[in-house]
Amino acid sequence: MPSVLTLSRLQELKGETLSLELLTPELDLERQCDDSDLSSPGVALAGYVDRFPAGRMQVLGETELRYLNSLEPAVRRHRLDTLFKQDFPALFVTKGQEVPEELLASARAHGKPVFRSYLTTKEFYGRIKAYLEVALAPSTSLHGSLADVYGVGLLFVGQSGIGKSECVLDLVERGHRLVADDVVLASRRGNDVVIGKGHPMQRHRMEIRGIGIIDIQALFGIRATRQQKRIEVVVQLEEWDDSRTYDRTGLVRDEAEILGVRLPKVMIPLNPGKNITVMSEVVAMNPLLRYAGIDSAAEFDRELKNTLLPRQEYLEEDYE
Repeated sequence: MPSVLTLSRLQELKGETLSLELLTPELDLERQCDDSDLSSPGVALAGYVDRFPAGRMQVLGETELRYLNSLEPAVRRHRLDTLFKQDFPALFVTKGQEVPEELLASARAHGKPVFRSYLTTKEFYGRIKAYLEVALAPSTSLHGSLADVYGVGLLFVGQSGIGKSECVLDLVERGHRLVADDVVLASRRGNDVVIGKGHPMQRHRMEIRGIGIIDIQALFGIRATRQQKRIEVVVQLEEWDDSRTYDRTGLVRDEAEILGVRLPKVMIPLNPGKNITVMSEVVAMNPLLRYAGIDSAAEFDRELKNTLLPRQEYLEEDYE
């Protein structure tokens, strides 16, 4: 679910970055911001509100204020009342412009907070949208371990005690990087990107059964960790089951879904003697090869079919 963001929280966290000044301090700032998009109410100020984007914060730039000032006082008051009757959390005025008292009076009458930013309209949009897209991104917590292996984000999942943390610890010892262990906080960016990071309280600590809590950054150095990483492959670890048939060609591609995004999934059965760390490195290198246009399983399948084709044609034309 998207995180909850109130106007008071926005002012507390980004007030300095956005150069904000609250012009209606008497109004409640506990209103929630649920939409990462913002709108300019130019059409609404012209009197048309049938297609007003409800829930979006509104931004008044120099063009909109000049238009307001060009209206007759009675018309201006009516247009402002029409605007502030609509459903939106707050209104921002950019470029440090002087805000008409009529606008503030209408905002107070309808309980809509008004902020002034001393940034240009373009700068304001750029800074606040970048923040809102992260703060309001759909998010969830996952049970697993996330590692950066050759630049590919591998999310190890499986039942508790299967060896996820130990596998990632071995990868770190081989020069790869830990992102999060046990609890992975995942958020969706855009349509198909899932970013994973660790819990702020846990940071880069791991729990290793039989040893206890260890600090990866203290043991292996700053290069052994990273703050966040895109999740690109889900690696399912499970105990070997003799009754199951496991994929041996790689032609069948499994998928896992996280926050509505479908990601490649690789299932690795565990049995004594299997080098899970090396296998994990190969899992990471396979997508890199595919990005370069090389699909080993598909190429082998194609070559095998081409090899068998002459024999098939010969048998088809043999009438003896």
